[in-house]
Amino acid sequence: MNLNLVSLPDITALYTALFLLLMLALAANVVRWRLKAKISLGDGGNKDLAGAMRCHGNATEYVPLVLLGMALLEMLGASNMAMHLYGGLFLLARLAHALGMSQPKKVNVLRQLGIVISWGIMLSVAVHLLVKVM
Repeated sequence: MNLNLVSLPDITALYTALFLLLMLALAANVVRWRLKAKISLGDGGNKDLAGAMRCHGNATEYVPLVLLGMALLEMLGASNMAMHLYGGLFLLARLAHALGMSQPKKVNVLRQLGIVISWGIMLSVAVHLLVKVM
């Protein structure tokens, strides 16, 4: 039996904790709007509640995949600097996106910047993983 012992991804654990706090804040914002609008299921046509739900939903669509990619990279021996670059930029991107989503404007720079940086991090992590495994 061949056992490959790998150290647990410490840096990814740090960013996972930070993203858990962000996700909790986004979920609490949905509850805040639900209580304010007295809507327990769906968005009831309330644009503020719908926006809060999409902001939380968008984060749940992106954050787990990037954290998984980061964990794999860290286990494959990516440098601490690369890991902090990915994690730090991704956290800033998701914060910018969430703040942008809370703005009354339909399109704004924070939201656009947040998603473009998020996609850039996703692409970078994916390419880095491919280089590591090839």
